Amino acid sequence: MNQDLSFSHGETLEHLECSKCSEIYPHTVPQNVCNACGKPLLARYDLEQLTGIWTPDTLLSRPASLWRYAELLPISTPEDMVSLGETITPLVHAKRLGAEFGLTEVWVKDESRLPTGSFKARGLAMAVSKAKSLGLTDLAIPSAGNAATALSVYAAAAGITAHIFMPQDTPDFNKQTCQLAAANVTLIDGLITDAGRIVAERKEQEGWFDVSTLKEPYRVEGKKTMGFELAEQFNWELPDVIIYPTGGGTGIVGMWKGFAELEAIGWIGKKRPRFISVQSTGCAPIVKAWEEGATEATPWRDAHTVASGLRVPQAIGDFLILEAIRKSNGAAIAVTDKAIREAMQLLPTTEGLLTCPEGAATVAALEQLMANGMIEPSERVVLFNTGGYQS
Repeated sequence: MNQDLSFSHGETLEHLECSKCSEIYPHTVPQNVCNACGKPLLARYDLEQLTGIWTPDTLLSRPASLWRYAELLPISTPEDMVSLGETITPLVHAKRLGAEFGLTEVWVKDESRLPTGSFKARGLAMAVSKAKSLGLTDLAIPSAGNAATALSVYAAAAGITAHIFMPQDTPDFNKQTCQLAAANVTLIDGLITDAGRIVAERKEQEGWFDVSTLKEPYRVEGKKTMGFELAEQFNWELPDVIIYPTGGGTGIVGMWKGFAELEAIGWIGKKRPRFISVQSTGCAPIVKAWEEGATEATPWRDAHTVASGLRVPQAIGDFLILEAIRKSNGAAIAVTDKAIREAMQLLPTTEGLLTCPEGAATVAALEQLMANGMIEPSERVVLFNTGGYQS
């Protein structure tokens, strides 16, 4: 489905830039990570071209879709957009949940409303659209579940073959949806990092393009639209705190990048939310690094948690996640699987919202943050429910 959007300012994507060493790469050919240092590449736009010309008023006539922010997205031709109807997700004022913790301004950004049932639809819609525009035919991904589902259906919609590598204990829902979309699915004994090694070892011989988290430059561009939507939903004033479940961390990286772009074109001011990164006590490399004052995380041994999306022993964008947390005066905390399971009942019983374990982790974190005095009763707090409940 193509969105009916007007690109009145032409192409604004200028190039890709290494997030670590600032090496520049063209966006007109497929790119993975920086050849010089192996770190993620980030899309850079001609923000000066947009300043004072592209205004929030232009959004009023556009569809309620993430594609409404087209001038700050990497797809410049509507025909290249691979869309399944990515609606703007609701921002629910969770009054009863907030009352449980003595807060009046608790909001839930409910990403379960997206086409594939999770926030992964944002990133994979963008990655597959860019792959289509570059003429790629085979995409490979290591996944703990929801990213595999999203790649499978978006690739199918684009006429591209998806190659999925996932742990044996990935939720059945994800295995089945990938198979229904005719993806090539390989189950492995191991974790998502093991799946990633297989993709890296075989991609050149097999002719696959690797769309792993932050090894592909455009998934983060889809994820940053969560921040764009938040800003628009709060009338271009950002909340005080964002509590975000963190595995690979593209959500935090994307929103931090997106807020900087919005400020550069004059749509928001300098205020940033405090980013609270939430992990499981069974897999908390970002939390450990933050507590130790490190700029990068060490691989987590024996990773295990009920929240499969948080079971990422090592994130390639660890330094970017930690930078956003520190520059925003945020924090990183870990919650137990027991607390996650208990929190999974709180949103349904107080707000009627079904949540994935990763989303429930943010509720468990809120309880811990309030107990530690890290959030003031008057602050506006946004929890991210990154996906729907799956059995």
